[in-house]
Amino acid sequence: MTDTIFALSSGSPPAAIAVVRLSGPRAGACLSALAGSLPEPRRASYRTLRVSRETVLDRALVLWFPGPRTATGEDLAELHLHGGRAVIAAVESALCDLPGMRRAEPGEFTRRAFANGQIDLAEAEGLADLLSAETELQRRSAIAMASGAFSKQVEDWRDRVLTSSAAVEAVLDFGDEDDVSDLPPEFGQRIAALADELSAWLSRPRAEALREGYRVVLAGPPNAGKSTLFNALVEDEAAITAPLAGTTRDVLTRAVAIEGVPFLFADTAGLRDETTDVIEAIGIDRARAALDRADLVLWLGAEGDGPAGVWEIAAQVDRGDGADKAAPRHAVSALTGEGIDELRRDLVETARRAMPRPGDVALNTRQHGLLADAEISLRAGLAERDPLLVAERLRRVRVSFDGLVGRATTEDMLDTLFGRFCIGK
Repeated sequence: MTDTIFALSSGSPPAAIAVVRLSGPRAGACLSALAGSLPEPRRASYRTLRVSRETVLDRALVLWFPGPRTATGEDLAELHLHGGRAVIAAVESALCDLPGMRRAEPGEFTRRAFANGQIDLAEAEGLADLLSAETELQRRSAIAMASGAFSKQVEDWRDRVLTSSAAVEAVLDFGDEDDVSDLPPEFGQRIAALADELSAWLSRPRAEALREGYRVVLAGPPNAGKSTLFNALVEDEAAITAPLAGTTRDVLTRAVAIEGVPFLFADTAGLRDETTDVIEAIGIDRARAALDRADLVLWLGAEGDGPAGVWEIAAQVDRGDGADKAAPRHAVSALTGEGIDELRRDLVETARRAMPRPGDVALNTRQHGLLADAEISLRAGLAERDPLLVAERLRRVRVSFDGLVGRATTEDMLDTLFGRFCIGK
């Protein structure tokens, strides 16, 4: 990180204001080269940016943030320019010509913040989710992670494990090596309580449900009204509808938000046991695979023929010749709108119960796996009688906790994470 990097950190031009950010050891020198001198730290200053006495780039607000108390932990500067494409291009060209400067790679500002200890890995993951948040639920969960709520919890867990590890080390140094009974009486209780706490966190709804949406699959035989209902739910003519069997050949998905809750609706090929159409057969196989991945299946076929746990939907009730269901959860007509609002409300209430509560921290797959490893090691430690083995189990718990906040990680994982960020972040 000896280079000084720069990037446009605001939205795509044209815009009223364009913010170009610089970070690295030559940020101050580059700012002086364009603005004539360094302004007072952390105060906006109005300057004329030049590459020479004759060539004016822009008249802009500039800010100077000497490190290490900055967002990246390095010297940092910002240029608040007029947001025209030509202005931005001219300033970026001038920066490229200055020694030691280069364009930032995706996520490089945030990666430097992580490397310099300004944020930990869990906070960085929360920030990545915040940048991609499209619903209020996603935003609030990402804010909780990015603000360090989970990191503080991990540090508390780690401190408790360190206390227990110290008790074990005392036994190894001064006690009978063949008898763990010298451990404090409350030792096992503390370990069991922590394992139960981790278990409660592992039972929480996962972050993927927020990011990808609550997956609702519409399924049933051909001509059951799946595509028409799909269009009504997503409020778009996304699926082709026709009275011909086998019109839908593939799984069609559409992500939508209803009352702030993210959904992923999937329309599938009509399910039937026999078909001579090779393409339709492939669509049926994909439809069955979609059922396995669904959070909820809306079954539009004959009552009782769907997979376990489906919602029985009596569709096309306006026609009078739809599937006869004795106890459907909903009776709807996508053509007239009958029952559609009630179905939407039911879907929203069900999805909300399956998703993290607003503002709760939600674990992603990586975090969930590390926390599960920690719980397994804790419970294994409870079953051990040899204090050496207990100490090793507790060490593994600490390794898992270190992985959660980035004390122990790999470059490949970091590349994947920070690659999710935009250039200017």
